[in-house]
Amino acid sequence: MVTLAVVGAGSRGTSYARHAVETGRARVVAVADPLDSRRERFPEAAHYTDWRALAALPRQADAVIIATQDRDHVEPAVRFAELGYDILLEKPMAVSEEDSRAIVAAAERSGAVFAVCHVLRYTPYTRTLKALLDAGRIGDIVNVQHLEPVGWWHQAHSYVRGNWRRSDESTFMLLAKSCHDLDWLVHLTGKQVTRVSSFGGLMHFRPENRPAQAADRCLDCAVEERCPYSATRIYLPLAGQDRWPLSVLTDDVSEQGVIEALRTGPYGRCVYDCDNDVVDHQVVNMEFEGGTTASFTMTAFTPAQHRQTRIFGTRGSIEGDGDRLTVFDFVTGRAEIVESRPTGDSTAGGGHGGGDEGLVEAFLTAVATRDRTTILSSPDESLHSHLIAWAAERSRLHGETVTLE
Repeated sequence: MVTLAVVGAGSRGTSYARHAVETGRARVVAVADPLDSRRERFPEAAHYTDWRALAALPRQADAVIIATQDRDHVEPAVRFAELGYDILLEKPMAVSEEDSRAIVAAAERSGAVFAVCHVLRYTPYTRTLKALLDAGRIGDIVNVQHLEPVGWWHQAHSYVRGNWRRSDESTFMLLAKSCHDLDWLVHLTGKQVTRVSSFGGLMHFRPENRPAQAADRCLDCAVEERCPYSATRIYLPLAGQDRWPLSVLTDDVSEQGVIEALRTGPYGRCVYDCDNDVVDHQVVNMEFEGGTTASFTMTAFTPAQHRQTRIFGTRGSIEGDGDRLTVFDFVTGRAEIVESRPTGDSTAGGGHGGGDEGLVEAFLTAVATRDRTTILSSPDESLHSHLIAWAAERSRLHGETVTLE
């Protein structure tokens, strides 16, 4: 039985911890979060209002799940590594290269089992796709096209109204949302990125696009029924369900509780009257070792669905939509459909297509057996995917092609 401490018991920390407990292989013995309601999600655990109080004690658990806000990762990650905890760290590792390198160094010094939550590596879909590529089904990979369809309502929830709306309070959107897409491309190709260019911006969720009759809040708005981003339409149908994304708004998920949250909290605001500044669309072009290239598109203006990918090789190609893969063979001229049987949908509420469960089970196995091979990314590999994101943002802001060392 693996014992766990949870530092940051919000949506992600709670989700990982619950997955761990549901396996029957782990129990939560300590939780640190400033909010009473979040600590109470784990009634049998020792409760701390600040992670520093937990870190002031001798080691209380085998491992710690760190899922604080992005800017608050570095201090607990370094300290708990020094204390000898194995660490499951929510992505992104940190919001600066300096802090990320400090976390990697601390993890390597401690010898701890260390995993960044690159959940896309752990889905049944990815495992199936990676096996096809490694078996040489399409020869050498020449080019990849990859789309992350963020989803219109998810963009409004997390990146216009929510915690990741401002780069100065959290980080830029590519790092916050898509560092695991960049990591996924490195994982599939088996190569590191050498050069990056990027374009994108905040096109739509701006004050000048606000309809003339729009109110400050959706509950008071005369044009709410015609607005795709209506908070009333997004959240009220979920009343009574204690799950993401509603659980982010309020602990009182009754209809009245949701209405009160929309009346007084940030998630009821007009999307054209928020203080957001992160992009709503971005493209990233990458060159890998050996000349393989990839293009990545992240856009808000889609349904919220699985990622879509085309991989072009010297002997064939593969197209995937997160549910199934179509493998085309240049020799036979035939296409084969390969089912991956994903569990859940692509969102955090759906467990990222089985990635959340796969990650947690791999981490628990590594902690229990000390066999790190179940962890599919090393600290240095995780750092590389973050370096790609910083290079892309530098390119987007300054109009230059960036070379990675």
